Formats: sequence, C-alpha cells, structure tokens
Amino acid sequence: MTIGIEAAIAAVGAGVAILGGAVGTGVAQSAIGAAGLGLIAEKPDQLGMALLFLVLPETLLIFGFVVAILIMLAAGLI
Repeated sequence: MTIGIEAAIAAVGAGVAILGGAVGTGVAQSAIGAAGLGLIAEKPDQLGMALLFLVLPETLLIFGFVVAILIMLAAGLI
C-alpha cells in the first residue's frame, strides 16, 4: 500500500501533536512534582492535593492524542 504526500504530511502532523503533548506534560510534571514533594515534606496531610496537581497535566497528552486521531481521520489514514 502506498500513501500520498498529503497523507504522509498528516501522519507527521499527528506525531508532532502527540510529541507536543508529551513534552508539555513532562515539563509541567517535573516542576509540579518537585513542588509537591516539598509540600508533602512540610505537610504530609496534603498528599491528595499534591497528587491531584501532579496528574492534572496528563490532560495535555490526552488532548494531543485526540488531535492526532482527528488529523489521521481527516487524512483517511484510519
């Protein structure tokens, strides 16, 4: 099966969407994780809040995945 140049560019765009979401999530979680550990060291009862803030940036990766799926659907790849 061969694909056209338009579909290839769409596949690269879908990969960039996921990559952007993953990098953004990693950068956000690194800062939040460090701050959360500092908070837990001082106030151990705040573990739930620190964990919630640590998981919140995962939505960036989910949004990137959804955008990648939409790009691939529009290009006819899936």
